[in-house]
Amino acid sequence: MKNRRVLESLLPEGEEMGKVHKEKLVEHGFHFKYITHLYTNKKGNTYFFCYDMGYLPLENDWYLLVKRKEE
Repeated sequence: MKNRRVLESLLPEGEEMGKVHKEKLVEHGFHFKYITHLYTNKKGNTYFFCYDMGYLPLENDWYLLVKRKEE
């Protein structure tokens, strides 16, 4: 549950996407080995999820944070 809270806390208020550096995730106690599931989109990008909060590794240790929309 902590990883989900870290992702949520680093996402700008009211936003569904944002970028963050690996350093910032680690500072907040994020553990990359703990995920709930993976999602691969049509472009072949694999997102790592902690419940409804996910991230996509980008270049130079940056990560795109995403919040899954309610269906």
